[in-house]
Amino acid sequence: MELRSVEELMDLLYACRGVRGTPDRAGRSVDLHEHALRTAALLRRSRPADKELQLTGLVHSVGHLLRPADPAGRAQRAADAVRPLLGQRVARLVRLHPWLGTPADDDLLSLRQAAEDALTAAFDAGVLEDWRTVLELVAARNSRLGAVD
Repeated sequence: MELRSVEELMDLLYACRGVRGTPDRAGRSVDLHEHALRTAALLRRSRPADKELQLTGLVHSVGHLLRPADPAGRAQRAADAVRPLLGQRVARLVRLHPWLGTPADDDLLSLRQAAEDALTAAFDAGVLEDWRTVLELVAARNSRLGAVD
């Protein structure tokens, strides 16, 4: 599955509602939808100018829906799905997010920290619709850049 429109991605993100992810260190599983919103919100706070990184936080868990029975393949499947819409950088970060043995750059460290903090953070992270404009902007920019390649 390759996501070709913001609507397709929004539908997938909405489908994460009520889906429980891998349990955290305390044994609690988190709602993937809420986790995605909190991760993106934390990245917006720490890296306000980096829209691609914020969106990576929003989409990093979609592999749970795309490959529910294949934990090892989730990150790659999610990366493959978002690449056409959100670009190579977002796909790379989504793919590398769970691989703790991977040398990490600042972006990857920020993503991992936000995802970890989002497991226990308790704040109103807003609603998915709040991210539509950012998704549209990044998708449009990626489409223009892709046309040049």
